[in-house]
Amino acid sequence: PPGSGKGTQAKLLAKSLNILHLSTGDILREKLNDGDALSFKLKKIMSSGNLVSDEFLNQIIANKLMSEECRNGYILDGYPRTISQSDFLLSFFKSNNLNLDIIFNFKIDFKLVEERIINRSKQEQRSDDNLDVIKTRLDKYILETYPVSQFFSNNFSQNFFTIDASQEVYKIQKEL
Repeated sequence: PPGSGKGTQAKLLAKSLNILHLSTGDILREKLNDGDALSFKLKKIMSSGNLVSDEFLNQIIANKLMSEECRNGYILDGYPRTISQSDFLLSFFKSNNLNLDIIFNFKIDFKLVEERIINRSKQEQRSDDNLDVIKTRLDKYILETYPVSQFFSNNFSQNFFTIDASQEVYKIQKEL
């Protein structure tokens, strides 16, 4: 779920493995600074708590995964979030002879998620982190992303690991 610490852990793990950390959230936030028509559309979507289209994210991910900087490995953070994105990713992996090595599922109580995101909002001054947006994102997680988690749990059980994300950062890092 959003606010579970997956971004923090992905950065730490990527650094320790010396591989690329691909966060769709970071990529989209960077795009917001471009000042073009697409960035204004993204700002409206992200400020309301909605997610950008699967087609847009799929293209971003496909381009990144085929780039030279991903040759030695990468961590996908916050992708795939929908069944459609999952289907695209698995098809992309198959057609490009890529492997899905490990999947981490971060499990956490939603009340703790709300507290974490509100604190993050104050620290990072992010306009996409307020209580209404959090509730929208959690609702979308339940409807769209939780089924993705279940799909990977059922179909990739040997590669799927659930992490208690309510723990301190260093404890999660050690577990990973």
